[in-house]
Amino acid sequence: MTDPLRLELAAAATTIVVKVGTRVLTRPDGSLDEGKIASLSENLHRIMQTGRKVVLVSSGAVASGMGRLNLKERPKDLAKLQAVAAVGQSRLIQAYDRVLLSLGRTAAQVLLTAGDLDERASYLNIRNTLLSLLEFGAIPIINENDTVSTAELETTFGDNDQLAAIVTNLIRAPLLIILSDVAGLYDGDPALPESKVISTVLKLDESIFSLVRDTKTGLSKGGMAGKLNAARKTTIAGENMIIASGKDFDVLQQIIAGEPVGTLFVAQGQAITSWKRWIGFTAQPRGVFVLDDGARKAVEKDGRSLLAIGVADVQGDFARGDVVALRDKSGSEFARGLTNYSAAEVMRIKGLKTEAIFTALGHAPYQEVIHRDNMAVTV
Repeated sequence: MTDPLRLELAAAATTIVVKVGTRVLTRPDGSLDEGKIASLSENLHRIMQTGRKVVLVSSGAVASGMGRLNLKERPKDLAKLQAVAAVGQSRLIQAYDRVLLSLGRTAAQVLLTAGDLDERASYLNIRNTLLSLLEFGAIPIINENDTVSTAELETTFGDNDQLAAIVTNLIRAPLLIILSDVAGLYDGDPALPESKVISTVLKLDESIFSLVRDTKTGLSKGGMAGKLNAARKTTIAGENMIIASGKDFDVLQQIIAGEPVGTLFVAQGQAITSWKRWIGFTAQPRGVFVLDDGARKAVEKDGRSLLAIGVADVQGDFARGDVVALRDKSGSEFARGLTNYSAAEVMRIKGLKTEAIFTALGHAPYQEVIHRDNMAVTV
């Protein structure tokens, strides 16, 4: 049985991003299951036969490398883990390419780091490359470049769910499908028999996020919190996302047919521009402005620019033109924007009226600390 809303969204999804996790692609012992690679590739091929374009964000490089190197346990040492990923990445892309080639399709490996997308020019170049690959009829297979990305340098995307959301925004794909080892978002503990999958989420509010937090500690449970963050990035930008079980890759055909499988997260409002997608959901903030309550309302609710008088505190060391996160006094981020002033300058003008900026700095090239055209609300 089809769902009218899902059928409409599927029909409009001319480009689809599919993300598949390591657990979906591996055997119980953690080794890469090339049979699953083949099944997934065949289903992607079937989607493309409908005239749609497909981008795949695929985990599995470390698992593939462990199998090639006959390792029984995942390395804990960073350098060794990156070496295993380097070995596994080539095997992973070969597995996809072998099957897709037999189907008359071409696989294209794309390895990204968060730093690649921080610079606007690089961001646009990556987008143009991906769009060109889609025009050629290829399937871009994207993964984080684990051999050079390190948490210590804060250059990682966090996980491939976040990378998939960034790619969805990068190419403005109408639909992101995350294939998981769970069937969707449950209304309770997935381990309890009475818990059921929520079919549709129309509004991503605190009641939804609370479903994946421990009521005593507040800590997230498993990987669903990351998937909800990916849903937030995707839906605020104006696109749709579905979390579904990757146990059977035929689920992709069910989604295309508009069947109510998994959990659908519906776009929150109109699509935002590519410029604001980069500011709000891709580029990494270099610092923080803490705003008073009036400034938060002006920015978030009224669509106003940020003035110096609304800045209560400044955190970090950043230059003019850097992306800065906007937080309220409780520490909650609600927007990001390109700052017109450096951290040192804003420290001197915070809390001041606009006409006092020249006296404080000796110059006043901008009336706004962040102009509304260079700002994206992220909640």
